[in-house]
Amino acid sequence: MSNTDSPTALDLPMVDPLPEATQKYFDICQDKLGMVPNVLRAHAFDIDKLNAFSAIYNDLMLADSGLSKLEREMIAVVVSSINRCWYCQVAHGAAVRELSGTPELGEAMVMNWRVADLDARQWAMLAFTEKVTRASAEITEDDRQALRDAGFSDRDIWDIANVAGFFNMTNRVASATGMQPNADYHAQAR
Repeated sequence: MSNTDSPTALDLPMVDPLPEATQKYFDICQDKLGMVPNVLRAHAFDIDKLNAFSAIYNDLMLADSGLSKLEREMIAVVVSSINRCWYCQVAHGAAVRELSGTPELGEAMVMNWRVADLDARQWAMLAFTEKVTRASAEITEDDRQALRDAGFSDRDIWDIANVAGFFNMTNRVASATGMQPNADYHAQAR
């Protein structure tokens, strides 16, 4: 763990001053979350990269979907746990704790999702998520049909695959750059 204020181990300072739209976005984060997530600060050395990251994140995690926000966060944590991504396990584990109102669920997602009290739908979703993360080339129609049998539409399957794929990418970037989670995440929703 790092004791510095830098969001990563790289020397990539934020654009200063931030463009007005970016500053407004960061102010909204500060107001709603009580912090600006370090993943956003890390991308702010290049506003185009920050905007691209934020656009896809907001679409996948916040836009209308057949998946609940909690389910999408569960996917994020399971992927991050398998990949051992420190930043995302901490940040998204906190989101699962908050959205579920169950600290134990957030802990289970980080440590071993199979010990969590899950319904059949969640189990199928997370088993698929794990396979996307560990061996995506081995996914077959049987895997997609298992999701359909659990009540997911084809659009939902698209969303599960995209959320899992996004976090597989961001986990690798976060780990490779030594991205540090905001300290505030550790105590949230416990």
